[in-house]
Amino acid sequence: MRHLASTGAAVVVCAVIVLAADKPPKKAREESMASDRFAEAHAPLFQPPQSKDAGALTERVAGSLPGRVKALQERMPRRNFLDEQIFGKMERDGVPHSALASDNEFLRRVTLDLTGRIPSPDGTRAFVADPDPAKRDKVIEKLLQSEAFVDKWAYFFMDLFRANGKMGRGQNLFHYWMKENLRVDRPYDDVARSIIAASAKSNHVVAASNLIALEHVQGKAQPDDGDDLGMVQQLDTDDELAVLYAKTFLGINLSCIYCHDGGGHLEKVNVWLSKKKRSEFFQNSAFLGRSRYLMYWEDGKPQSGEFLIDDAAPGYNTKGASMIRTPRFGGPASPAFILTGERARSGAENREELGRMLTGHPQFARATVNLFWAKLMGFGIVEPFDEFDLARQDPKNVPAGWQLQPSHPELLEALAKDFRANNHSLRRLLANICRSNAYQLSARFDGEWKDAYTKYYARKFVRMLSAEELHDSIVLATGRPGSFGSGRRAKNDDEGEVNENLGMAMQLSGPAGGGDVKYFMQTFGQSNRNNPPRPLTGSPLQPLLLMQSPVVTDRVLAAKDSRVERLLDAYQDNSRIVDEMFLATLCRPPSDEEKRISVAALDKNRREGAQNLQWALINQVEFFFNY
Repeated sequence: MRHLASTGAAVVVCAVIVLAADKPPKKAREESMASDRFAEAHAPLFQPPQSKDAGALTERVAGSLPGRVKALQERMPRRNFLDEQIFGKMERDGVPHSALASDNEFLRRVTLDLTGRIPSPDGTRAFVADPDPAKRDKVIEKLLQSEAFVDKWAYFFMDLFRANGKMGRGQNLFHYWMKENLRVDRPYDDVARSIIAASAKSNHVVAASNLIALEHVQGKAQPDDGDDLGMVQQLDTDDELAVLYAKTFLGINLSCIYCHDGGGHLEKVNVWLSKKKRSEFFQNSAFLGRSRYLMYWEDGKPQSGEFLIDDAAPGYNTKGASMIRTPRFGGPASPAFILTGERARSGAENREELGRMLTGHPQFARATVNLFWAKLMGFGIVEPFDEFDLARQDPKNVPAGWQLQPSHPELLEALAKDFRANNHSLRRLLANICRSNAYQLSARFDGEWKDAYTKYYARKFVRMLSAEELHDSIVLATGRPGSFGSGRRAKNDDEGEVNENLGMAMQLSGPAGGGDVKYFMQTFGQSNRNNPPRPLTGSPLQPLLLMQSPVVTDRVLAAKDSRVERLLDAYQDNSRIVDEMFLATLCRPPSDEEKRISVAALDKNRREGAQNLQWALINQVEFFFNY
């Protein structure tokens, strides 16, 4: 496949797109804790916003995309309240925007965004030929009801929560539970409350309790007996969970006030946090203070990843020792919700009360809709999604010397209001975004692009496919599935029960595979789930792997029932083979020039030409970007 140029099919070539690297964090004020822990806790505050490079990257990639730029419409039709906000603001400020994406582009985009996969050739043909003006809405609904949608977003949540091997066997249980939640569109506030308040004799039995098991802070190395609380650092685990819930469900980073008061530290990065005290963090963590985390043990040895979680602990000790943060200094230990100061109701379980307050506060809905908006639109209305400054959300009350944080505050509130009014439905939220013309704009832009247009969402912003999306798209394009051991059991007539293999990376509960597959996935940014997920960054290794990795080169061969082999057997017409390969890989027909060169390559050497063409299409810039 490396001899493509000799076939004359060099019209399809790989371009190296290297994303701009993050600037190093600013130097932080020193604290009485290990410097690496301090840097880890504070670094997210200094990350550049994702929108910073989105416009420039899209401008570079757009030059490699096929087709022509369409003329702009005088006034973009409004399809829902999102469009009223997005296009209304552009009109008021005189900002131009792209035209709508073509049917081919839209179908590929929305299929990748909602399912992590590329559409089939037959599906693409049928969609483009369908004259129904409502066909885009209909395909969105179909995708939202698909099993692939469940796979994609369950994997997303596993990454978001960093669901790794610390859960033990509970990892697969938690994955199954998240899939079931998505399959029935369980209200997201109910999911969050279940996680926060979960108790279990074993987290290997109660799925929601596995985040508690995941966040435990290891205490001493060996138990004295089965009731030894020292195996888990109880207070540090309370605090780690309090940070996790705030970041994930409220979009607020409490890591800094975990260690020190905000005053004297955070005035330049977060006004709201700069006014918060460590004692307030303690009181928020105190909702978890009665939680007891007991590691299972047998024959004097702890059982990896298995815990009992109940509410029989004596309460939060504000003078208790810490293994991983600065010493606790005392203060009130009565639970108080950090956003409102609200106390638990008499007779109610503290963790249930925390879940009620957290999900009932408007910030829960704001943070959730902002997170999913960022996933579909390229970056959040507030960014980063987990660094809200609550003092800068109201356009009528912005602190002196600061800018309003959300780019579209009215839209953020409207999305959050609709989310709350519709039973916290993630499916409806995603549908609202995808149905909007704001989402359906082209990545191409007619005229001079200016950086100032970026925050208006004046075009579709491209993104690299995730490692899992890229792997699964290669699988679908070539017709050669992967072989991942899922840990599930399947019947085999000859051998009885055997481990079931899955062909798609997105179907798994976590990163899997070894050798070439593992290296390929890691190079394209697969999360190891030990640290919070970060935006993908480019690397010169990525296009080299697309050209040379067996993950690609083995699959493009006319062998083992690959797409190339099936097409060569099915059609004598080389022109038909070229059309099918373009549709299966790039979800579009070839241009006249692409078709002429590709057919010539197959006419010269049918088998080698087809293999080379499949390899070259996977190496197109448009293949490993979603645009």
